[in-house]
Amino acid sequence: MLAAVGVCVVFAGFSAVLSQPFNGVQLEPGQSTRVPDGWKQLERVGDSDSVVLTFALKQQNVDQLEDLFWRVSDPDNEKYGKYLSLEDVTSLVEPSKETVETVGKWLQGSGVTDCRVVLSRDFVECSMSARIAERLLGGVKFHRYTDGKRTVIRSEVKYLVPRHLKNHLDFVGGVHRFPSGFKLQVKEKNYQPNFHLGVYPSIIRERYNLSKTDVGSDPKNAQAVAQFLEQFYHATDLEEFMRVYGGGFPHMTETAKVVGPDSGGAGLEASLDVQYIMSSGANISTWFWSTAGRHESQEPFLVWLTGVSNMTSVPWVHSVSYGDDEDSLDPDYMQRVNTEFMKAGTRGLTILFASGDSGAGCREVSKDKNVFRPSFPASSPYVTTVGGTMFHSPYEVGDEDADYISGGGFSNIFDMPDYQTSAVKTYLNKSTKLPPESYYNATGRAYPDVAALSDNYWVVIDLIPTPFISGTSAATPVFAGILSLINDLKFQQGKPPLGFFNPLLYKSGWDLLYDVTVGCNEGCLDELTNLQGFCPTEGWDPVTGWGTPNFTLMKKLV
Repeated sequence: MLAAVGVCVVFAGFSAVLSQPFNGVQLEPGQSTRVPDGWKQLERVGDSDSVVLTFALKQQNVDQLEDLFWRVSDPDNEKYGKYLSLEDVTSLVEPSKETVETVGKWLQGSGVTDCRVVLSRDFVECSMSARIAERLLGGVKFHRYTDGKRTVIRSEVKYLVPRHLKNHLDFVGGVHRFPSGFKLQVKEKNYQPNFHLGVYPSIIRERYNLSKTDVGSDPKNAQAVAQFLEQFYHATDLEEFMRVYGGGFPHMTETAKVVGPDSGGAGLEASLDVQYIMSSGANISTWFWSTAGRHESQEPFLVWLTGVSNMTSVPWVHSVSYGDDEDSLDPDYMQRVNTEFMKAGTRGLTILFASGDSGAGCREVSKDKNVFRPSFPASSPYVTTVGGTMFHSPYEVGDEDADYISGGGFSNIFDMPDYQTSAVKTYLNKSTKLPPESYYNATGRAYPDVAALSDNYWVVIDLIPTPFISGTSAATPVFAGILSLINDLKFQQGKPPLGFFNPLLYKSGWDLLYDVTVGCNEGCLDELTNLQGFCPTEGWDPVTGWGTPNFTLMKKLV
């Protein structure tokens, strides 16, 4: 939650401000207002109903922040590992006095009285009536929408802000974006699982060379899973999971901290994430970071981002199984989210995102023309993205193939970062199974960076072992836990944490991971085309990245 370190007050000229003609400008012109599939519109929101909006204030010195981000993340730079405190980051990028005063006067003069400011002072969260919110944002019309399980308050009308605020605000959250994420797959009864009866901790630890002594021990270490979409876990399920599957290695049976609510029914995603990050990153203090159950007019992903910016001490590794179609988001919004990732990286945090479960994706841009559909934040250059694999043989724990659902491809928004240029060019030059060039942007940020098993997991939910759970959101907490073990070894030697992993990864990928060279991900398999996505090769590829963990080799990082 956001700390109440600032509160707005009412100006006397409230009614006069609202009655003036609105001379507005549109923020986020590229943001889609289409209602996603699975959601339907309900009633108009009442005038007195409460709406919560988040105002992203323009930051200063973002170019300097990015320069520092790359310096502290590059193992060949003298500043490598010399991370900043939250206070240092805040002093660098906090909004100007003019921005704070201008936005503050606008809110105060419009009768907005209940606001909280994050510690980094670049996000302001305000609660107000729907009547004030609609007038504040140039006539948006808020409705309730439901997907059958949850309701949210959103507007299909684009919002406006006064023109004099254009240079002081990046975006307003809680207006258009719907909650999103990757849906775990439960295989049908006719699914033929691998003969070793699925994936559970001992399989993970055997395949990725984790001995019974490869567990955490440093008290400074911590890791976290971020949860959205009303996903909760039950402590009794975690205890039962560790009782059934946790033999052979020291482990914890409960989380160290729960941030946010955790009072609903047990969810597959939440249960899987916490059970497997605590199995691969065994014996490491683990946070369950929940943004589910927040006010229906808020964006859970944005709440998580601002929450990270609002705590001086947070876990070093974060696993996130969340994503949106890149084309559904405004580029300026995504760039501001990238800035938040840079802030985290300069503090020494490692953030991992699942690559998605739709392969290369597919979008119809016009009649008889399709293109691949990248996912964000998977396509962000400032996070480590995790793809998925499955065992090659149904009878043994051994080599892995690319999972056909593994998200992977090239961003249409973000340029390819320098750290991966050589690896990606090598792939494009030597691959003999590339899709037509018209389907993807070969100069964009390529993902994923790494992979792990994403097929046929066992999870305990409501005290019942449940098989055949699949998705890259299973692979992500596994890889995150293993990076937490690397951090643990670094802490024991008095070294700083990994921070943003990719620059080090792309310098060392061949020497750290199991290479995956078999299989392809899905592409545009529909009534228009029958086109597969990308196929792995030796080295890096846009299906499994550099490959899957080999802890015996990864320990060389320390």
